Amino acid sequence: MAMIKEKLSLLPDQPGVYMMKDEKGQIIYVGKAKTLRNRVRSYFTGSHDGKTQRMLQDIVDFEYIVTSSNIEALLLECNFIKKHNPRYNVLLKDDKTYPYIKLTSHEHPRLEITRKVKKDKGKYFGPYPNAYSANETKKVLDRLYPLRKCNTIPDRVCLYYHMGQCLAPCVYTVEQATYEQMTQQIVRFLNGGHKEIVKELEAKMLQASEEMNFERAKELRDQIQHIEQVMQKQSITLKDQVDRDVFGFYVDKGWICVQVFFVRQGKLIERDVSLFPFYGDDIGEELMSFIGQFYFEKEHVLPKEILVPNEVDGELLQSWLNVKVYTPQRGTKKELLAMATSNAKNSIEQKFQLIERTEERTIKAVERLGQKLGTGPVHRIEAFDNSNIQGTDPVSAMVVFIDGKAAKNEYRKYKIKTVQGPDDYESMREVIRRRYIRLLKEDQPLPDLIMIDGGKGQISAAQDVLENELGLYLPVCGLAKDEKHRSSQLLFGVPPEPVEMKRDSQEFYLLQRIQDEVHRFAITFHRSTRGKSMIQSSLDGIPGVGPKRKKLLLKTFGSIKKIKEASLDDFKEIGVGDKLAQTILDHLRGDIT
Repeated sequence: MAMIKEKLSLLPDQPGVYMMKDEKGQIIYVGKAKTLRNRVRSYFTGSHDGKTQRMLQDIVDFEYIVTSSNIEALLLECNFIKKHNPRYNVLLKDDKTYPYIKLTSHEHPRLEITRKVKKDKGKYFGPYPNAYSANETKKVLDRLYPLRKCNTIPDRVCLYYHMGQCLAPCVYTVEQATYEQMTQQIVRFLNGGHKEIVKELEAKMLQASEEMNFERAKELRDQIQHIEQVMQKQSITLKDQVDRDVFGFYVDKGWICVQVFFVRQGKLIERDVSLFPFYGDDIGEELMSFIGQFYFEKEHVLPKEILVPNEVDGELLQSWLNVKVYTPQRGTKKELLAMATSNAKNSIEQKFQLIERTEERTIKAVERLGQKLGTGPVHRIEAFDNSNIQGTDPVSAMVVFIDGKAAKNEYRKYKIKTVQGPDDYESMREVIRRRYIRLLKEDQPLPDLIMIDGGKGQISAAQDVLENELGLYLPVCGLAKDEKHRSSQLLFGVPPEPVEMKRDSQEFYLLQRIQDEVHRFAITFHRSTRGKSMIQSSLDGIPGVGPKRKKLLLKTFGSIKKIKEASLDDFKEIGVGDKLAQTILDHLRGDIT
């Protein structure tokens, strides 16, 4: 509850969608808010009905996504409810979708309201969050543009013709040019040209008011409000129904947050948030590595289209992943990218604010932790974590916290040298051995507490090396994880046993923060180690082939396989001489090792 209170104080005064989560990390309620700060806070203050009280008992955390308008929040809320089916949501769980205004492609076109988008050459505008306003806007268009209203062409004129709302193609010949002119005006209206119509209606409303015709003035006012509401720009839903992933990022104070929006069938339905230290100076390479691992290591399904910021080499990424990659410069796609970036910024700012508030109590947390363990204040804590994927490129990392604060200048990285295959215990033995042999040789200060990211096996392996090989009796602890891979309990002693500690205590938060930090540091090191090999192609390391030439070769031939099959003449066409071309072919065909 303490963490929730901290997060509540950091909520923005912006519209958006919030997701309440239970102890298993599952979304149990989705809601939208005009102002996130006020709405989410209201759940944790004052009295509530029975249903809300029951929900509050299950809430252990919440997340939110900031949108640019309340209507976007409404649409996103609908998408998330249908995706996650939260048990405390009773509305929007059915298959109901929001309405579109459709301009048909018939010989005699008509306007209609529909909830299904089909590939039938019709023009669809929406979706609209308010069906009443959509219908009212259609009524305005019907009055302004006299397209046919009948589903089938009758054999005589109807009332709409006499009202001036239909050209009666059932009886009279209507030139195609007339339809084209009206449809162009309707498209312009629904794509933003409605402002001119609104001005005309406002002039008529003022005139009706001056003539004391208040009922007419009210009718015109309502029409204006309906138009403005339904024409409010949407960026949550796209009409093309293409599956795409949108990557936004934000960097600050040595950390990077990457948010991925998953758009499926044109609807934003989910997101992925990653927050980790950024130690390099090339943000483009870091993002390229992240995206590669996102699809190949985390095994996310490749969509048909990926949207990336300017910092990413879209052409190289497209050649690598073999999907369409765009950096949008305008329109709805750019707004989606901007929204992902904005939410990444919010996430990283909230992370820093939470850390700063927590660090105000780090000294007391250190003292209480020492009391719990019976070791006295643990001023210096060194934490270790291993990282590998099925034993490939195994690495380990160590972070140092002094008085509850990260001492980043003392962080260390280790490439595992003696262990073959995915053996976490032996990897931990090697790293502990290397670290403390070095400290003993250099007469460096030893830690007050060693923290291992793992369970009893990893802790026992570290204790065995310290005591039986090095003769050091240093306290060793570990944070075990539950089935959801969340920190669950502190293990300490010989043999390691659970230590009773409240999960909302500051000392537990300190250990959790250290664990997060060493895990991210290890993952970042592993990412840079493995990511280079992933992004580096067979062209890297060939004398005379730099980044620009590699990009040219991949762009021209399309793949390494086609480069291998190319002739010397093919290389000449892109300005590569015979000698360099032969060197490239020898390397790729394995003639040079």
